[in-house]
Amino acid sequence: MASERKATADPARSLAILWRTTEPASRSAGPGLSVDRIVRAAIDIADAEGLDALTMRRVGEALGVGTMSVYTYVPGKAELVAVMIDSAYGEMPRPTVEGDWRARLERIARDNLALYQRHPWMLRAETTRPVLGPHLVAKYDYELGAVADIGLSDVEMDAVLTLVLGHVKSAARAASEVVDLERETGMTDGQWWQSHAPWLETFMTADAYPTASRVGTAAGQQHGAAYGPEYAFEFGLQRVLDGISVVVAERATAG
Repeated sequence: MASERKATADPARSLAILWRTTEPASRSAGPGLSVDRIVRAAIDIADAEGLDALTMRRVGEALGVGTMSVYTYVPGKAELVAVMIDSAYGEMPRPTVEGDWRARLERIARDNLALYQRHPWMLRAETTRPVLGPHLVAKYDYELGAVADIGLSDVEMDAVLTLVLGHVKSAARAASEVVDLERETGMTDGQWWQSHAPWLETFMTADAYPTASRVGTAAGQQHGAAYGPEYAFEFGLQRVLDGISVVVAERATAG
């Protein structure tokens, strides 16, 4: 049995839409229809209902046009999702941040976390093969500026950015899973742990598991659950930046 493969965007068609090198003018497509309107409608659907609910038919319904009119502008869902991702990148602020490289990377991390919180479907849609659109390129160029001229090589600059954004995405995914579980089960993390408390008190005793019992109790009291998304993000971000500071210091010493 052949394995199921994720649909991929056609490079030529995807890049043409991303960079808006072509935009068909069809009288039958409906007044004012454009790639930008289609993408905006698609993002609204994905934000509200998730990526699985996104179809070309749903986009057409949201815009009051037929499905084939949508295909006139965007050839398929894979290409549509690619443009959605790039358009979401275009929402991000690019301020001039006062302070050193650490302050700049902190701001970048928080801005990317906010992006995932606004558009959690991006956690599924993004892959290691980036959408090579204008907003992604501008985002990459801006974010690299945070670590320019601090003694890192070009490859190290790219690796530092990858490391920070990787932490952000991991933290955002874990936080999204907490929300999804609450919606699917009808129970918060705190309620779930309360329902399991009698079992834990019976079997997870301090005598049998002294370290797990002590640490688990402390973490549970701190977070009101076994996991605190905000704490995990902040703690992890500072440790990532601490690690980068070691490399920066080593390069300064070597220089």
